[in-house]
Amino acid sequence: MSTLVLRLLGPPEIDRDGVVVRPPRGHKAWAVLAYLVLAERPVSRTRLAALAFGDAEDPRGALRWTLAQLRRALGVAGALGGDPVELALPPATVVDVLALAAGEADPAWVRGELLEGIDPGAGAEFDAWLLVERRRLAGVCEALLRDAALSALAAGRALDAAALASRAVALNRFDDGAHELLVRCLARAGQVGAAREHADACDVLFRRQLGRAPDPGVRRAAEAQPALSRGDRAAAVGQLDAGRAAVDAGAVEPGVACLRQACAEARGVGDPLLLARALAALGAALVHSVRGGDEEGAAVLHEALALAEAAADREIECKVCRELGFVAVQAARGVSAGRWLGRAGALAIDERERAAVLGVRGKALSDRAHYDAALGLLWESVAEARRGGDVRQAAWSLAIIGRALVLRGEWEAAAEVLDDSLALVGEDGWVAFQSFPEALRAEAALRQGDRDRAVALLDHAFALGCRIGDPCWEALAARARGLVHEDAGERAAALAWLRDAALRVVRVADPYVWMHAHCLDALAGVAIADAAPDARTAVDRLERLAARGDMRELVVRAALHRARLGDPSGLAAARALGEAIDNPLLRTALATTV
Repeated sequence: MSTLVLRLLGPPEIDRDGVVVRPPRGHKAWAVLAYLVLAERPVSRTRLAALAFGDAEDPRGALRWTLAQLRRALGVAGALGGDPVELALPPATVVDVLALAAGEADPAWVRGELLEGIDPGAGAEFDAWLLVERRRLAGVCEALLRDAALSALAAGRALDAAALASRAVALNRFDDGAHELLVRCLARAGQVGAAREHADACDVLFRRQLGRAPDPGVRRAAEAQPALSRGDRAAAVGQLDAGRAAVDAGAVEPGVACLRQACAEARGVGDPLLLARALAALGAALVHSVRGGDEEGAAVLHEALALAEAAADREIECKVCRELGFVAVQAARGVSAGRWLGRAGALAIDERERAAVLGVRGKALSDRAHYDAALGLLWESVAEARRGGDVRQAAWSLAIIGRALVLRGEWEAAAEVLDDSLALVGEDGWVAFQSFPEALRAEAALRQGDRDRAVALLDHAFALGCRIGDPCWEALAARARGLVHEDAGERAAALAWLRDAALRVVRVADPYVWMHAHCLDALAGVAIADAAPDARTAVDRLERLAARGDMRELVVRAALHRARLGDPSGLAAARALGEAIDNPLLRTALATTV
């Protein structure tokens, strides 16, 4: 049976039976092929002809000729026919970008950007689509390389890990976490001098280009080596229990110190399962309780996973995969998140764990504007949490449901769900989480015309977020405060709060990327209305973040902002990109923007 491989990352090529064939003529042929491969919905000939050949004398004729060129290069007579156009490639065909999207690709597939070297010259709307896809796939490639590096590091192949981490840095030179990962890999490989040199070089680069130092975690990673101990099983178990209890009580620093000591004692004992338990607890604490701890936490969790797999411990493996999925969601690495959470879901054995996995999966889908699927999973999570008696998980999942309803403009339903979440938060005394549903409930109250209640809720949510020191909660409340001022016609105060929100959320090196983009979206809207000088900068930042993280609705909103700034292609791009998103509030924005 013949094999067909399409490589669209890097310089594009078609491989039949191990031989790279003569390419189709012209750059537009590659553009058409990539568009058809990546389209979320079937594409009509009229739409495709207008998009790629709108400036031609006979757009449909130009499309027919191009499709014939592609069929010849593919060697598949029945491909690319019909209306809408169907790919109809042989079942065994391998397409690099689709393998990436499915989470099945090898790092060797990462050869460069989408259609590298190709400039289709197809018009502003197609150029906007291509830019978004290039950024999205660059993010997927970076996530693939980071996961592969962490897996290699956990397997003891630190030099291989460093090589993969170096490629991730090349894809995102100004990401603190990528540099921290490379430094950690070099240090674990015994190349401490090289690790320190890279940390120094990173410091110079960031200060020169960004006007700031990299996160302190980059330099700390050069010195990070597993602590050694002679090993005492009772001490390991005692420190593990004490560390968990301290973290749960909010005493993070002493709790993490206990968990580090538990890991050291377990290493000394030589018990892989005990070490896996200690590492899983430490990794979770670093991810959830230590600001800027996601990179170290991910490395610790990967080591725990390798041990759990070797011991065939399903429970630890499930928890670790869920935590790695959560890290990926926070960083807007959707494909990586889907892979980890799918694995965790298959391993979950009780109501509490199923509720937790379903909740994170729902959040991941909501971040990418797959609202119907997200809400289905989140309601399942609430039901499982209630069956398992997990009050906090029920409150958390209800809050994420409330957020989705707020984003869709379903204010009354959002208010009801968020009140339920806050009631559970109060019942459990979960003060550390309260700011999140409170700020969302305030926005629902504002949209329902109850400004006084919104202000009262936000006063408490913002103060509590600041007291806890959570950049996410602070930023969400600050954003909503900006919206309250804008609603009252207090433009200067609104802009001050919205700018503050966009700064607060990135106070740490591992921010929640969706929240950052959400704050930039609000800032861009008000800044454009005010003709503020930073409006275009806010839109640029939103556009880059949203595209790289495949946050579909925020990509559309960035295009709408472009239209309001006077970009003639912005509205057409927004409408094309927004076709697949089921959000009544977004549909209204698309219909009313001129």
